[in-house]
Amino acid sequence: MTLQISTNTAAARASYNLGKNNSMLQRSFDRLSSGKKLVSPIQDPGSLAVSMKLSAAINRLAGAQNNSQNAMSYLEVQDGMLETVGNIIDRMSELKGLSSQDPMKSAQDKASYSNEFRDLQVQLYDIATQKFNGVSLFANFVSTDTPDVYGAEAVFNAQNQDRSQDNTLTIYTSAEGSEGSKVSVYKALLLSALTVGQDKSINHRFSSADNANAAIGDTTSPLSFASERIEGTISLGQISVNVINQALENVAFLRAQNGGVQSRLSFN
Repeated sequence: MTLQISTNTAAARASYNLGKNNSMLQRSFDRLSSGKKLVSPIQDPGSLAVSMKLSAAINRLAGAQNNSQNAMSYLEVQDGMLETVGNIIDRMSELKGLSSQDPMKSAQDKASYSNEFRDLQVQLYDIATQKFNGVSLFANFVSTDTPDVYGAEAVFNAQNQDRSQDNTLTIYTSAEGSEGSKVSVYKALLLSALTVGQDKSINHRFSSADNANAAIGDTTSPLSFASERIEGTISLGQISVNVINQALENVAFLRAQNGGVQSRLSFN
């Protein structure tokens, strides 16, 4: 084996610079092909760590944005349902007026109005059971002493919020997850809002929105405008206009509550 010693300094320097330039050119190609400034930790370990953290934060923010958009869609669908409920209660109020305030109506006419009134109650219950992508739009109104398969109790009381029991979903709106900002989305207490005359201090037995056991005229027995079955509905003669107006005010409160949460989400 022979050892060659070159004394051509210019050629050696040119070869060294060529190799160095080829290495830098390859690094530039790597950046261009990957779209990244740093393609290897050896280039700048500190900057690479910062970059990875920022990329993770951006991905989490994208997820939070998607969560907020889904929550907004949920609230928009919920508000549409509540608007329909308000229209149905308006129709109920109209039926009450047509039935009781017109002496020209025959017994058959009044029976027809009452039948529609009962059908609308079943429709209200159907609306209260609607879901958005498998998630209930409205909380279940359950008894304080009877277990319910759907979960915790939900009681509406617009006049005294201390006696209300809300059912909420937590939406995280920042990259910090549970440690960052969040918005509570209400599962509207529709069934409870449609149950007028309720008192949180008594034991409710109206989780199925059935008025069959409620004594008409008994102020401690709540009456529901929503019924799972036609046999559990109330007739026009069993209810006053003031009670209908109270139910309408309750629904208006739920829509205002929905609008407030939508406003909060729009600022996140």
